Amino acid sequence: MPRLTIMTAVVAGAVLGVTGSLALMAVADRAAPHSVPVPAWQQAHLFAEVYERIKNDYVDEVDDQKLFENAVRGMAEGLDSHSTYLNGDEYDDMQRDAEGEYPGVGIEVAPEDGAVKILSAMPGSPAARAGLRAGDVIARIDGAAIGGDVDAAIAHLRGEVGTPVHFTVDRPGAAAPLEVTLVRERIEVHSVQSQPLAPGYGYVRITGFSDTTAGELEAAVARLRHGAALRGLVLDLRGNPGGVLEAGVAVADDFLDRGVIVTADGRTRDARFRMEASAGDVTGGAPLVVLVDGGTASAAEILAGALKDHARALLIGTRTYGKGTVQTVLPLSQGALKLTTSRYFTPAGSSIDERGILPDLPAPGMTSAAVLGDGPDAAGGSERAGDADAGNEGAQPSAPEPSAVPPQRDSAVRFALELLRSGRAVQADVDGLPAP
Repeated sequence: MPRLTIMTAVVAGAVLGVTGSLALMAVADRAAPHSVPVPAWQQAHLFAEVYERIKNDYVDEVDDQKLFENAVRGMAEGLDSHSTYLNGDEYDDMQRDAEGEYPGVGIEVAPEDGAVKILSAMPGSPAARAGLRAGDVIARIDGAAIGGDVDAAIAHLRGEVGTPVHFTVDRPGAAAPLEVTLVRERIEVHSVQSQPLAPGYGYVRITGFSDTTAGELEAAVARLRHGAALRGLVLDLRGNPGGVLEAGVAVADDFLDRGVIVTADGRTRDARFRMEASAGDVTGGAPLVVLVDGGTASAAEILAGALKDHARALLIGTRTYGKGTVQTVLPLSQGALKLTTSRYFTPAGSSIDERGILPDLPAPGMTSAAVLGDGPDAAGGSERAGDADAGNEGAQPSAPEPSAVPPQRDSAVRFALELLRSGRAVQADVDGLPAP
C-alpha cells in the first residue's frame, strides 16, 4: 500500500476514532460538490498529503514531533487569538505561574540594546543576597552566552530547587565581569503592591491574578487599616493583563457585600456559570477609586466591571482592553489545550469583548479621543483550571509599570486621592442593578 494511503488511514483513525476498511480513502480523491460540507475524514486525507510533501520536499529534514505539534497548535490558534496548544514545558510553566511561586533565583530581566539586563532582584532572594541589582547585564549563564535572548535566559534560570546556577555579569563601572554562583530556591511572586498615600488613604496596585492574589490584597488592606480607619483607597489596575478568573472574582468579592460579580455562557454545562459576592468588605466600606487603561484586560476587567456596575467604585483612565472570553486549560496526554469556552458578562449583563469598559472620568490630561481609543495588546486572559498567562523568573514583569514615578507623584493617583478627599468618589449601592 502506498505510504500516503497508510498515513491517511492513521490520521483519520486518530482524529475520528474510526477503524475499518481503507476503501473509504479512495472516495477522498473525488472532489466534493461545493454545496456539500467536506467530511472530516477527507480533510484528514488532505492533512496526510501536506505531511507527505513536507517530509519529502522541504528544504531541511523536519522532526515528526515538531510537525505534529505545529499542526495541533495551528488547529487551536486558528480558532481565535487566545486558544492555543501548550506542550509539556509550556503547561508546566503556566501551572507554576498560576500558583504564584516558582523555582529560581528571584530576578526580573528584560532585553535592552542586544543584552539581557536585570530589572530588579526580589528582596530576600538568592539574587538579592548575592548582590545582583538593577542594571547588571547577564553575559553568560552556566557558561552559555546569552546575548539578548530573554527566552534562553529564562530556560537557564529555571531549574530544580537546590541546584546551582552560575552567572557571568557585566556591571557598569566594574573593572571586570562578576562571577556569581546561586542556588535555586522556591520564589514567591507577589502580584499586589501597597503603600499609604496620606493619613487614612491607601494605594494598592495589582499586577496580575494568581492563586495568591486575593490573600495578598487582604493582607495589604489590613496593613493600611492598622491603627486607623481607612477613609479611601486607590486601586491601580493599569497594565494588568489578567490571569486566573477565580482570583479576579475573589478580589471583587473582597470589595462587595452582595450581588453578581460575573456570569458566563458557553456550549457546555461547565462553561455556563454565575459567581456572586458574599458578605464582607475588607475596606469596611471605604470609598474606592479604580485606575484603568488600555492594558487593563480580562480578569482585571471582570473586577473593574463588577465594581463599576455595582457603583462600588469610580473608574478613572481610558477604555480598557476588551477581553470578554474565558479560556479553560484542558490537560491532554501530552501537554494541554487552552481553549476559549465561555463569553463572560458584567453584573449589568454587558459583554465587554472587543469593546472594553469606559471609565467614569478621564485621567488628567487625557483627551476624549484618548479615553475612547483602543488599548495596546494585552498578553493576558482569564483562565480557569488554575492557570494564568503571566510569566515569572527571568521574564519581563507580568504587567508594565503604569508610571515611572512613585504613586504620590503620579498625576492619576493624585487626582484619585483628591476625589476621595473631596467626597466625590462613589460608594457602594447595589440596589436596582439590572438583572443579567
